[in-house]
Amino acid sequence: MNDYIERVVDLLDPALNQIHNMTLEEARQRVLSGDAEAVRGIDGSFALLAREGKTVRLARSMDRPMRYFLAKRAAGPALIVADRIDAIFNQLKAEGLHGQFHPSYTRMVPAHYVVELQLIGCPDPDPTYTRYFMPQRNSLTTDLDEIGRRYIGALADEIAKWLKRIPVSESIGVAFSGGVDSGAVFVVTYHVMRQLGMNPSRLKAFTLNLGDGPDFQQARSFLDQLGLGLFLESIEADLASLDVGETLRIMEDYKPLDVECASMGLALCRGIRARYPEWKHLIDGDGGDENLKDYPIEENPELTIRSVVNNLMLYQEGWGVGRIKHSLTYSGGLSRSYLRTYAPARHFGFSGFSPFTRPSVINVAEGIPFIALTDMSVDKLYALKGEIVGRGVKAITGLDMPVFTKRRFQHGAVSVARLRQQLSGQESEYRKQFLALYN
Repeated sequence: MNDYIERVVDLLDPALNQIHNMTLEEARQRVLSGDAEAVRGIDGSFALLAREGKTVRLARSMDRPMRYFLAKRAAGPALIVADRIDAIFNQLKAEGLHGQFHPSYTRMVPAHYVVELQLIGCPDPDPTYTRYFMPQRNSLTTDLDEIGRRYIGALADEIAKWLKRIPVSESIGVAFSGGVDSGAVFVVTYHVMRQLGMNPSRLKAFTLNLGDGPDFQQARSFLDQLGLGLFLESIEADLASLDVGETLRIMEDYKPLDVECASMGLALCRGIRARYPEWKHLIDGDGGDENLKDYPIEENPELTIRSVVNNLMLYQEGWGVGRIKHSLTYSGGLSRSYLRTYAPARHFGFSGFSPFTRPSVINVAEGIPFIALTDMSVDKLYALKGEIVGRGVKAITGLDMPVFTKRRFQHGAVSVARLRQQLSGQESEYRKQFLALYN
């Protein structure tokens, strides 16, 4: 085994890392150490590979997809790491190794873990996983004002770090529906910009409008109630322009709700890019539903309110590493589905940011005593997010943020009936279409 010559190809773009408290090399050294506490101390967005001899360690934040593929060569194993499946395939093709490839053979690094691989030849051992982020559940009191202040306070801190990295000459766009999460992001971004002495005229609230969806009117009402209507900008798109094949190719996943969401994300990003060729920075509210457990439980036969409130970061990570239903190819929860946000933005050349995905914000959310606050009532759980976020925004910004009934992003830009006429596929159909890209 000592005769094997291992090879590592790192296709990750280091420019995408946004680390606030150390250099990129210092962050890599922390990942190389494998020490969970050291990796937890990396503040920011990252996808990092570190290697020493035959040992490779990988780690990523929630908002940075990271995949790898282990190929066999006569000389020894070749590890290829990238943010996309097609990048791995193209590298294998360039090396004449694509005959070994299948999309399901790629592996996704799960968010919040250090993954260790030993490149010792054939057969290579399974990776090992070390969790580096473990929030304490139920650590807060039932005081909704205090919960809201801490939750939105953490959000404001993360937005401030992000804003400080952006040159003052560059504009900032919010993917905005007027819902609770995008609403909080817009209001807090506006507030923090003013606090930091930044010109708020750099800010726009972009709302996707396909003609008969309720989001544009909701977005207008939201901002008008706050006297901020001048920031709203409608991005019109044609429903007929949505192309499932394009979405599957760009997103590289096939869950129907995520296909719908990514299709809308592509339409929004395409519209912004056509109007503003030089625009770069977008911020959104992805992760807010996951943090405050605000998904229709009745739509998923695998879930009960008990499983939702009793499992650590269920919506962020799925059932978790080492569980029967954990997908090695796709991870789980938002760790998997963040591709619906990341891929459209990257495809059109935007630098995206979702502050609700940051550990400091998730840490507060996991500390909420959901059982005590809901008495295991689904209706109380659904009402909780608006209460917490509304109170928090008031405490941090002084503004009374409107709170509207929850609606998915893809169901706000166009009526559900019309959307399903255009995107009517089942998961099995979408999976088949995606796999056909590599036939």
